[in-house]
Amino acid sequence: MSQLKPTLGSWHLWSIAVGLVISGEYFGWSYGWGVAGTLGFLVTTLIIAAMYGCFIFSFTELTTAIPHAGGPFAYSRRAWGETGGFIAGMATLIEFVFAPPAIAMAIGAYLNIQYPALEPRYAAIGAYLVFMTLNILGAKLAAMFELLVTVLAVVELLVFMGVVSPNFSMAHFTSHGWAGADHFSWQALSGIFAAIPFAIWFFLAIEGTAMAAEEAKDPVRTIPRAYIAGILTLVVLAVGVMVMAGGVGDWGSLANINDPLPQAMKRVVGNDSRWMHMLVWIGLFGLVASFHGIILGYSRQGFALARAGFLPPSLARLSRFSTPHRAILAGGAVGILAILADGRINLQGMSLTAAMITLAVFGALVMYIMSMLSLFRLRRSEPGLARPFRAPGYPLVPGIALGLAICCLVAMFWFNTEVGVLFIALMLVGYGYFRLTHAQRASAPKDRMLTQD
Repeated sequence: MSQLKPTLGSWHLWSIAVGLVISGEYFGWSYGWGVAGTLGFLVTTLIIAAMYGCFIFSFTELTTAIPHAGGPFAYSRRAWGETGGFIAGMATLIEFVFAPPAIAMAIGAYLNIQYPALEPRYAAIGAYLVFMTLNILGAKLAAMFELLVTVLAVVELLVFMGVVSPNFSMAHFTSHGWAGADHFSWQALSGIFAAIPFAIWFFLAIEGTAMAAEEAKDPVRTIPRAYIAGILTLVVLAVGVMVMAGGVGDWGSLANINDPLPQAMKRVVGNDSRWMHMLVWIGLFGLVASFHGIILGYSRQGFALARAGFLPPSLARLSRFSTPHRAILAGGAVGILAILADGRINLQGMSLTAAMITLAVFGALVMYIMSMLSLFRLRRSEPGLARPFRAPGYPLVPGIALGLAICCLVAMFWFNTEVGVLFIALMLVGYGYFRLTHAQRASAPKDRMLTQD
């Protein structure tokens, strides 16, 4: 059995689109303050929000035209052949496999606030075991859980903004806001570019909704609704949370930590307030929503690559619950190993969280570039392909997304050379496997969505 069942509606897909990303509103982004300051990082965030807006409106055309569990892999395979499919598929897999360890460590940090004796690393591994199991038990059950925790996480972010708003001061937010200075300078410009991975973390993985396309009911209608509502939700939350958190006191003490929101709220209501405890516990739902949703994403990407012969075919086996259990477990094993390596492997002096975020962003940017190139290619090579949703403002809108993604990738390599080298090494290892398994791909079941007619 190698076909996924369509069980997901518009609300399920919206919850996946927002839930995949919403942990980025709870942690990770504050590392951007450490290099760019509040004002510099706000500029970075607005630029990245524009990139994601253009990207999502363009990406939706591909998702509805080719509703395949492989998502970007499928679009690039159809547009550019096997090598193009490998590049997009491998980059997407790196993004979705290495984002969860960062989120799991943040879950551990949040739990450590409530239970100081609890080792964050063990809590992170426990989170993997729990949510891999939930994903294995069925897509519909997993999606219902995702909807519940995503709604709770969105409500909690709104509550956070409301509770801290009486203490908000624009003077606090803008103080030393240009990379530690009160005035814009070349150092601030450098910080704006250096903060790119942390602004991308606000939106990273929304494209993973494409990997649930095979499980979507009426994808022509439900996917555009989910994507458009999802990106609008995330932009509002990202800007609102960042501005409000930075305006309640010394924002510098919130940079480079995994729990900026509880620490910001603590300044307003104190450590023993019920609001504080509510934020910690419900804030966990935001992390859980993304963690759980990205497990769904990496498993579907691994499943699709394995089904097409790009990964070992055994990863394409489905459980009795019609879920790709082997792909779920394989990605989880990599994530747990990354958590166990925390403190033992050092990349550019980064914490594990920052390094995993940066590695995932490299994968995402390569995938965004391949997806936009595939959109342009398929418009020329398959003008007759049914496109229920067409990218508005073509070719300008996808061109903006492509141009900004390329600029971000260049800046990423400039500021994160060691992590960039690791990303290239992983891609080369994957390419070695790709070159050695031509016969495996040739014997894979034929999939009409992966090739042009």
